[in-house]
Amino acid sequence: MANTTSAKKATRKIARRTAVNKARRSRIRSFVRKVEEAIASGDQAVAAEALKAAQPELMRAATKGVLHANTASRKVSRLAQRVKALSV
Repeated sequence: MANTTSAKKATRKIARRTAVNKARRSRIRSFVRKVEEAIASGDQAVAAEALKAAQPELMRAATKGVLHANTASRKVSRLAQRVKALSV
């Protein structure tokens, strides 16, 4: 347990930041899941639309430090690749 006043404040800040990051991570997962479901259904138009909505969310997470920038880019790239493969 924290003893100093500054350490107590730090734990409060960490708790708030953790809650925010958890919400952001959950939101990202929801957007990615929608893309995954659209890909599974085989509907390219719906999948492309879902990807278009998910991409800015992933990049925003990278900007906010929830995800590493390369991780977000990799996820977008792989999803885009799979959506593109539906047209073939």
